[in-house]
Amino acid sequence: MVQVKLFDCEHEQDLEENMNEFLSDMEDRNIIDVKYHVAAIGEAEADQVYCFSAMVLYVK
Repeated sequence: MVQVKLFDCEHEQDLEENMNEFLSDMEDRNIIDVKYHVAAIGEAEADQVYCFSAMVLYVK
C-alpha cells in the first residue's frame, strides 16, 4: 500500500531531524520519492517567516 508522510517545520534543521528519524526505521527499497518545498512569507526588508516542508511517498 502506498502511503505519504508530511513534514512541516519553521527551521530546516528541525525538518532534517524529523525526516531522518522517520526514515531511519524504513528500508531504502520502500521509499518511492521525496518532495521538498520552502516558502518565505514577508517583505525582503522586514522579518521573514520561512516554512520548510517535505512529503515522503513510500510503500508500507
